[in-house]
Amino acid sequence: MVVNSYSFLLFFVVVFIVYYLPFFKKTPMFQNTWLLLVSYVFYGMADWRMIPLLLGTTIVFWLIGLWLHRQMEERHTKAASRITTFSVVLGVGILLYFKYLNFFVESLAELLNAIGLQVSWSTLNIILPIGVSFFTFKLISYIIEIHREHIQPCRDLTEFAAYIAFFPTILSGPIDRPDKFLPQMKQVHTLDYSLAADGCRQILWGMFTKMCIADNLAIITNQAWNGYDHLPSTMLLIAALLYPIQLYADFDGYSNMAIGVGKILGYRVNRNFNHPFLARNMAEYWRRWHMSLTGWITDYVFMPLNIAFRNIGNWGIVMAALINLILIGLWHGANWTYGVFGLYHGLLFIPLILSGSFGKNKKLKANSHDLPFLKDFGKMLGTFCLVAVGHIIFRAGNIAEAMAFIQAMITNGLEGGSIIDSYGKLYIGFALILLMIEWIQRKEEHALQLQTFKLFHSRVLRYALYLFIILLILTFTGKSQAFIYFQF
Repeated sequence: MVVNSYSFLLFFVVVFIVYYLPFFKKTPMFQNTWLLLVSYVFYGMADWRMIPLLLGTTIVFWLIGLWLHRQMEERHTKAASRITTFSVVLGVGILLYFKYLNFFVESLAELLNAIGLQVSWSTLNIILPIGVSFFTFKLISYIIEIHREHIQPCRDLTEFAAYIAFFPTILSGPIDRPDKFLPQMKQVHTLDYSLAADGCRQILWGMFTKMCIADNLAIITNQAWNGYDHLPSTMLLIAALLYPIQLYADFDGYSNMAIGVGKILGYRVNRNFNHPFLARNMAEYWRRWHMSLTGWITDYVFMPLNIAFRNIGNWGIVMAALINLILIGLWHGANWTYGVFGLYHGLLFIPLILSGSFGKNKKLKANSHDLPFLKDFGKMLGTFCLVAVGHIIFRAGNIAEAMAFIQAMITNGLEGGSIIDSYGKLYIGFALILLMIEWIQRKEEHALQLQTFKLFHSRVLRYALYLFIILLILTFTGKSQAFIYFQF
């Protein structure tokens, strides 16, 4: 059951009605218990076999949090550090087992065979739990934040379990931090019309970008990847430039829908994207792309490494950034392409770090007359092209396929068939409109926050726009594609 389906709509209507029941006094306990129940139902519909893992890890980390806090209250510093280390190792171990053990076995077997030691190891029948990368990071950050004394442990297991399993975000994020999310669970949520209305607008925009842009661009990019050995270079170049937009429309579409559902329930979920294609260098791009993951890795990996390497100056920052980006790449899955993808982005950080521009984050000015637009446009375009090259590695099944696609894009020439029909041109037009709207709405959280436009202060015009977007969705929805980040 995905968030852009009729089954989810029916599911959410039931969730909404019970959550805001007017027939008796609502309490945080009632609402949190209901959220926990429906979150487990939702997760079970995705993969019921993994419910014991989710429940078991939740209980274990909740108990560890209480244990850690008690040791800290009693000033047992070394014991607290050991508990925190154990928790991090346990969380990482869960990820290593479910996401990477098969990969390690296969890679080791290939290495031994390559040096003449014939082995016939078979991979284990390990099921990859959906969302494991997301809820495991929540569990780890909870323990670290207690150890850093940024939060108190959650003494209500129902409250904690509902936070970990929160159904809008458990499958593909965003990754909410406990210090921001848990306090919201301690209050009774009454329907906030303005927040819920904004959530509906954000859901609508997410559905449009996913169903009208991402799913339709997938038709073009999939054709290019399936036939790159004989398609002309121009088609492959277009597909390479479209794929980052497809991936963004897909993942940002899900994030907008998840955040919007959260708003309807009275929760403010962590923002995941901040118009990444307006970035003028790679450091700015990663501050804008998948922000909940990037922020998590930065706080818990990059900053400690940066402190550890501070004695070697800028090269220490380089080492920390390389490790940081490689880990971000490998977080996506057990494939060498993801490690190389992370390394590629890490190498692009080196000129920024050595030139001293790594930490700069000048915001785009709202008034385009004050902005050196041509200068910034060139930087944005250059950054986008670098991102597109990286996404060839990201999209490929293996390193050889990535190199073959790049070679074909350079050497196949200009003659040959086309993968873009009249509908394809329309979908590319949608993608360009998306980029234009990103620029216009660069100060807003999502595209349908219309405060910028005095024209849409009229309720009639606003609802006409919403109706128009709904008609576009109904008319141009592409063949349904699974959300790309479900696999991570």
